[in-house]
Amino acid sequence: MVGHGFDGYERELRSLLSGEPAAVRSYARALPPAERGDFERLIEEPFLVVRGAGSLGLDLVALRREFALPIEVKASSSDVIRFTAAGGRANAQLAAHRRAVERVGLMVLYAYRRLGVRGEESWRLFVTGRPPDRGLLGLVCRALPPVESTREGNGILRWDGGMPLSRFLGRLRALASRPEPVGG
Repeated sequence: MVGHGFDGYERELRSLLSGEPAAVRSYARALPPAERGDFERLIEEPFLVVRGAGSLGLDLVALRREFALPIEVKASSSDVIRFTAAGGRANAQLAAHRRAVERVGLMVLYAYRRLGVRGEESWRLFVTGRPPDRGLLGLVCRALPPVESTREGNGILRWDGGMPLSRFLGRLRALASRPEPVGG
């Protein structure tokens, strides 16, 4: 159930990251009341989100002064997404993403939208590639769970292992608000 007609989920994530008030407030309803306000800060602190194109291209790129986040969106009603589905296209895409971003010191985020989830967050995040040794991006990405690989080297996403979107955004906000080192 991966990869067919999921443009709506790309648009959903784009709306959230872009800080569209209705989308942000709707998503925040699934969060514990104490966390809703922090998540709703996306309305005042949005990303510029650009939609990608192409069969092996990235789905979204979220930009802020401190961050450039290439994002690949996956959706499934299953708690596991295996990249061997669809003739291995997702594995080829994963390898292409890793090659593309490694050269420039970025990471690709995999955003997993679990279909049919009620009463909890429906988005989980994973990272692929080697985290940069320094900088905010390295700190952010080292905290994210990686896209796993099977013994055969195929990619796999396990819903329970992902970082909830609200926690990821809270981490970004906390790291971006740290004072800059003197002389740096």
